[in-house]
Amino acid sequence: MHIVTKTSELADICRRLAQHDFVTVDTEFLRETTFWPKLCVIQLASPDEAVIVDALSDELDLAPFFELMRDEKVMKVFHAARQDIEIVYHLGGFIPHPVFDTQVAAMVCGFGDSISYDQLVHRVTAVRIDKSSRFTDWSRRPLSDKQLDYALADVTHLRDVYLFLKANLAEQGRTHWVGDEMEVLTSESTYRSEPENAWKRLKLRVRKPIEFAVLQEVAAWREREAHTRNVPRNRVVKDDAIYEIAAQQPVNTQALAALRTIPRGFERSRTAEEILGAVKRALAIPRDELPQVPKGRIAPDGSAAAVDLLKVLLKLISEAQGVAAKVIATVEDLEKIAASDDADVAAMKGWRRELFGEAALKLKRGEVALAFNGKRIVAVDQAEPVQMEKPKPSRKRKSRQRAEAGD
Repeated sequence: MHIVTKTSELADICRRLAQHDFVTVDTEFLRETTFWPKLCVIQLASPDEAVIVDALSDELDLAPFFELMRDEKVMKVFHAARQDIEIVYHLGGFIPHPVFDTQVAAMVCGFGDSISYDQLVHRVTAVRIDKSSRFTDWSRRPLSDKQLDYALADVTHLRDVYLFLKANLAEQGRTHWVGDEMEVLTSESTYRSEPENAWKRLKLRVRKPIEFAVLQEVAAWREREAHTRNVPRNRVVKDDAIYEIAAQQPVNTQALAALRTIPRGFERSRTAEEILGAVKRALAIPRDELPQVPKGRIAPDGSAAAVDLLKVLLKLISEAQGVAAKVIATVEDLEKIAASDDADVAAMKGWRRELFGEAALKLKRGEVALAFNGKRIVAVDQAEPVQMEKPKPSRKRKSRQRAEAGD
């Protein structure tokens, strides 16, 4: 099996691939010891050609690959595209477009939530893929025949999957549904990592505004440091240490060294100085300007039962329409719909509203009821809204109420 290792070869191949309507794409990378994924291998296939590119070759410039990814005339087909697109965005500085994610398309076509590539290939083509090389070290050279077979299978079978799903979507009139999802996948905001928002990755184990301010400052500092050093966040400082720093707010090396989550001797490092600087910046914020600790979602009184009913309705519609429930609405969507008919959520817009949102509002108004039909639950149109009456008090309760009123 030939592996592309030179720029001239890659340029010739990418020119050929660009003559087709679509190209399937996959990458193999490592990110256990780095902040950014380390690209090791690129796999590309058109309807009549498939290649493996050694991204670590010293004689290779990826410019022709990036040019292909920029080509608006060629559909770039991925499975579970987010990490592959993140690599292109980090190394090339742009988002590939247009793109088609077969995992998303499969959810719209009734293959369940987040189906894996090998499962999807088997269901579409009846071929079973050997996935035992998935977690091998893709940075070691030479690559084994088993690794190469695995890598190539990730784009060759993807051609058949793409064509099947594309036809299925067109037949059901759902092509634009997947297009809506691709807008999120190709938005730069999906891949930008803003240090000021790094605290959102952490569990909020703080209660006071000053603790929250420290948490934000230290998390932002760690994000910038991890970027600069290209190491995982926890290699800079662990999450547990950030929680303890936020709670204890150390302002000198002695106080920092006393924390149980800080390794011995750490307080003498440059990193320790910068952490203390982040703590001091938070402590310098005027009291009336401290950030407020975000409150968890509080469901309005009586809405819990409504959310439960909406979940049942969502499941019914999902199964009837052959669309994964998570593509239609999230639990947060359901909570907001239960609280307000004008909820600003994806489930109340576009095709999702037609498929589920309108039915959800009818259920809230009592115009649709959920009932048993044998062993199945079904949605039934109601001629008149159903009103739940309050139970009438018993005689004993009436007597007690009169007695209390007399007292």
